[in-house]
Amino acid sequence: MLTIENIKSVYFIGAGGIGMSALVRYFLSQGKVVAGYDRTPSELTEELNKEGAQIHYEDNVALIPESCRDKENTLVVYTPAVPQDHSESTFFREAGFNIQKRAQLLGTITHSSKGLCVAGTHGKTTTSTMTAHLLYQSHVGCTAFLGGISKNYKTNLLLSQSSPYTVIEADEFDRSFHWLSPYMSVITSTDPDHLDIYGTEAAYMEGFEQYTSLVQPSGCLIIRKGIALQPKLQEGVKLYTYSRNEGDFHAENIRIGKGEIVIDFVAPDTRIYDIKLGVPVSINIENGVAAMALAHLNGVTNKEIKQGMENFRGVDRRFDFKIKTDKLVFLSDYAHHPSEIRQSILSLRDLYAGRKITAVFQPHLYSRTNDFYKEFADSLSLADEVILLDIYPAREKQIPGVTSELIYQNLKPGIKKNMCTKETLENKLKNKSLDILITLGAGDIEDYVPRIYQMLENR
Repeated sequence: MLTIENIKSVYFIGAGGIGMSALVRYFLSQGKVVAGYDRTPSELTEELNKEGAQIHYEDNVALIPESCRDKENTLVVYTPAVPQDHSESTFFREAGFNIQKRAQLLGTITHSSKGLCVAGTHGKTTTSTMTAHLLYQSHVGCTAFLGGISKNYKTNLLLSQSSPYTVIEADEFDRSFHWLSPYMSVITSTDPDHLDIYGTEAAYMEGFEQYTSLVQPSGCLIIRKGIALQPKLQEGVKLYTYSRNEGDFHAENIRIGKGEIVIDFVAPDTRIYDIKLGVPVSINIENGVAAMALAHLNGVTNKEIKQGMENFRGVDRRFDFKIKTDKLVFLSDYAHHPSEIRQSILSLRDLYAGRKITAVFQPHLYSRTNDFYKEFADSLSLADEVILLDIYPAREKQIPGVTSELIYQNLKPGIKKNMCTKETLENKLKNKSLDILITLGAGDIEDYVPRIYQMLENR
């Protein structure tokens, strides 16, 4: 039987995904031969190649290195986003290789540690990265597999030789989080999503309920107050609530102004005064409460928590400021669900009251657009001007009649609105009078951010 210890080489199909790349880095750190395929080169895949991986960008069996053709010593890892008819996948499957889903492998690696898992429709990447930072910079330490690139550490993988804790972003897509065995878990939100996988909102909620049953008896579940979820906890699991303003863990004495947010953190058995948020946006009050709750319950001191929250620098693509001057603000955000977009724009309204917000949105997936186009329109209508790009298909084939036009037609009256292609976006923005500009989406819109930044800098 192939085990993590006796693997000699690992081949990744979809190596450049943010979750997959953390595993690429993990196996490189273990001294394994690591190779793989991704559809397109990116800054991340180039970094992985520099770190020792062998990644190519053509679905071609001939490009699989000899070191990964020994099925007795090679593990193949795939992401469900890769289509079933992928020729390299077919080669490994028909040859009888040991093949595992990314989530299955992550569950195996972390099974023997104390998993601190963050689940939820949105908020999980920032909250898990914040949690990892609080532990990693403290005397407690942790290993972490993150769903974004930490700005503090410039990576999505943190390694500890001595800490028993592993921080994990628990992804509900394709029911991936059912492979995990959390010691403790936060659930940030359960707004319906991935209905192409789950089918119905009820099935989506059942997925989260099943996840709660996996929390270990000695551990706990920390759930955001107000979530309509009925946890199915094993005997011995403690249940806590949290939110911005109420619950077992919450914030008090919130002070927002002059580009700063300062709070007091309240736990059942302590209070930490005057915590300054390193990334001062409103949603990070609630994200911070959840992260501090996990850190506090696992031995991080009050002083370490306060210090860690202040020097937390955030996550790439999560409310990620590129330009921040009195005359112009430009940021990018990964938001791709109506609730996330709503929260992003409201956070900007908090920070920059009275200023004009222009939102550029690239919808992600035909199915998600079809399910939520009215909700997308409602959320985007909180901006002053909206520019809509074509839908980014990712793993999907086009659904007839489903385009960005559905969102465009449902934007509220009075909103200035435009549609354009991503290729013409830079030109469209060039002559616009911009005050606050935010790009939103989980597709390849991020690839255009550096060009937009350069154009704005040169104006």
